[in-house]
Amino acid sequence: MVNHLRKKLEAEGVEDIERRVLTLIPTKTDASFYVDAEGNHWRVYVFIEGAKTFDELETTDQAYQAAKAFGQFQKDLVDLPGEPLIETIPGFHHTRSRFDAMKKALEEDVCDRASGIQDIVDFALERESMVDTVLNMLKDGSIPLVTTHSDTKLNNVMLDDATGEGICVIDLDTVMPGSCLYDFGDMVRTAARPCPEDETDLTKVVARMEMFEAITRGYLSTAGEALNQLEKDHLAFSAKLITFEIGLRFLTDYLQGDVYFKTHREGQNIDRCQVQFKMVENFESLMDEMNAIVRDA
Repeated sequence: MVNHLRKKLEAEGVEDIERRVLTLIPTKTDASFYVDAEGNHWRVYVFIEGAKTFDELETTDQAYQAAKAFGQFQKDLVDLPGEPLIETIPGFHHTRSRFDAMKKALEEDVCDRASGIQDIVDFALERESMVDTVLNMLKDGSIPLVTTHSDTKLNNVMLDDATGEGICVIDLDTVMPGSCLYDFGDMVRTAARPCPEDETDLTKVVARMEMFEAITRGYLSTAGEALNQLEKDHLAFSAKLITFEIGLRFLTDYLQGDVYFKTHREGQNIDRCQVQFKMVENFESLMDEMNAIVRDA
């Protein structure tokens, strides 16, 4: 995959290729990773000078540049030769499976927690109709299965110290087949929220439309010509869908007794769930505006 990206850059005559795609250093036996005596796996890449990532985006330009880099990454992998990559995490964005897992956890209620969060459960159950939308389009071929990054937090793009340009997409362990809508939706989910993921004051949970617009314009400036019309028509929807999906995962884990996500205090997972669901509400109320931004971009 990285060799495919490198060849694209070479064909374009890019000079600083070592800064624009990860360069894997092979082991002495020419393997792509090393396994130590304890069974730990290691990989080494060439260090990229003069660039860094941001856990908290400070400006809309940073959001634009990161989204532009992710769009270019996705566009460059559209023609990746050979069979589709393996699913690093099977069913990672299979929203029907995520929803059904939540319902199963609700029915079993092993920690006797469901009765105390009935309003949150009702919120989830009332939105079941959305979970099959992208899956059905993939199934009938109306949108293509493509190579996706699958962890599009905007701190997975390195920004150039001098120019602010998004120069290199990193953290490639989850690159696998999926829909572009998954990557776009997760970008918006992580960048549009101005508060911590476990914020307890839900009045602070709002959707920043300036960030959504910056992400949309950045992403479409590079990936736009690789998307079909149906994908473009569902970009705004994908933000709501993927936000709902991660909310389901937090809710499921809370019902199961906090067995997957690390928690540092009681109730942290249900707080995380409520933040995601509040963002879903925000997106629902802003969907017309979001779709207008996509059309304009």
